[in-house]
Amino acid sequence: MELMLILIFIFGYGLIIFEHSIKLDKLIPALLMMAICWALISMNLNVINSWIDATSSQLISLSNWGIEEKRVLLQDTMLHHFGKTAEILFFLMGAMAIVEMIDYFEGFNTVKKIIASKNKRSLLWTIGLLTFFLSAIIDNLTTTIVIITVLRKLIPNKEDRLWYAGITIIAANAGGAWSPIGDVTTTMLWISGKVSSFKLIKLLFLPSLLSLLVPITIASFLPAFKGNHIAEKESKEPKKYGSFMLVMGLLLIVLVPLFKTITHLSPYIGMMLSLAIYALIAEIVSKRKFHITFGGGTNDVVSQGPTLRALQKIELPSILFFLGILMTIAALESTGIIFNLGKFLNGKLPQELYVLLIGGLSAIIDNVPLVSASIGMFSASPDDSLWHMIAYAAGTGGSMLIIGSAAGVVAMGMENVSFTWYLKNIAWLAAIGYLAGLGVLLLIK
Repeated sequence: MELMLILIFIFGYGLIIFEHSIKLDKLIPALLMMAICWALISMNLNVINSWIDATSSQLISLSNWGIEEKRVLLQDTMLHHFGKTAEILFFLMGAMAIVEMIDYFEGFNTVKKIIASKNKRSLLWTIGLLTFFLSAIIDNLTTTIVIITVLRKLIPNKEDRLWYAGITIIAANAGGAWSPIGDVTTTMLWISGKVSSFKLIKLLFLPSLLSLLVPITIASFLPAFKGNHIAEKESKEPKKYGSFMLVMGLLLIVLVPLFKTITHLSPYIGMMLSLAIYALIAEIVSKRKFHITFGGGTNDVVSQGPTLRALQKIELPSILFFLGILMTIAALESTGIIFNLGKFLNGKLPQELYVLLIGGLSAIIDNVPLVSASIGMFSASPDDSLWHMIAYAAGTGGSMLIIGSAAGVVAMGMENVSFTWYLKNIAWLAAIGYLAGLGVLLLIK
């Protein structure tokens, strides 16, 4: 059965890679993979003798379990993974909604005026460094949404914008790797007590920065970043509260990690609170009536206020694609495939080489189960250099493929970046940066 799961994943992954060639939207194979993998597991429960416990991430034996006990375990596991996936999805939807409302008030025009540059190379460096530091504060996922929205305002040409979107993915993942709240994997290591905030920042800041600076330096000499781009002319007067709503939106997003630290609740709760507060401010500022519809018949007039419009513009295909990918990975994780792979590699390879491979594997499959498996496999003391290497590898390694990180998946959905285009134009830059940063980390650990 494990072989069947792997083959389904490889086949589905291939369909996602070649979505533009076969003209099949990537969310379809992602959802098919998810459904088929879990159905296959459910129909073969009688032959499954080992399982990864969803809460402890430890391998448990099911040899003496009855079929009904296994079904209960399967349901509990699916609920656990769906809950974790839903946390990410609702966090993502909240961030997208706030960003769309900022855009409704044309708040990003303020950022556009600040960082606008006709020179492609100057804009490359500005976007890269801004993304790097912003992702350390509000996490790489939210930062990618914000920056790509800004890029849409700055660069009307789609082909040019794809290159900046690719660099944004590298920068967002690099920035998230050195901050305890910048990436879900570093947050996992931080919450589990494997790394401390100060040591994480101290050891990973320079390697993470280098993993961005090297690709940007090389990219500066590529034809795509030479010359000037033609900026879009402003055709209308800016809205009155644009700057205010931009500041309020970013401030509420920044407060999400603080809310998590104070309450110890999942970040999506904080994001929903920020969304509610921001929506209230938006409704008041727009002086819109609070009822949604007028009348009671089929010809109701819908009041298109900022909140409703923002929710309607959320990228639902990206959300469903994300759901399919994460739940498929959860299926591979639950059956022990990822755990056994990590254990096999760890037993055959030195730790440094294992960490190097984690970076490569995190580009192919989700880095969360990889880090989760590593936490269960190693008994190194807190703040051991091993944990910092794992944090770096899992955080930045995902940039080597567009599907290897949450930032990449979001960018893929928002800008319709194809897997093959990214592989051809950006992956090699990300790989060079990853190896450069890892080399520095090995020297200073």
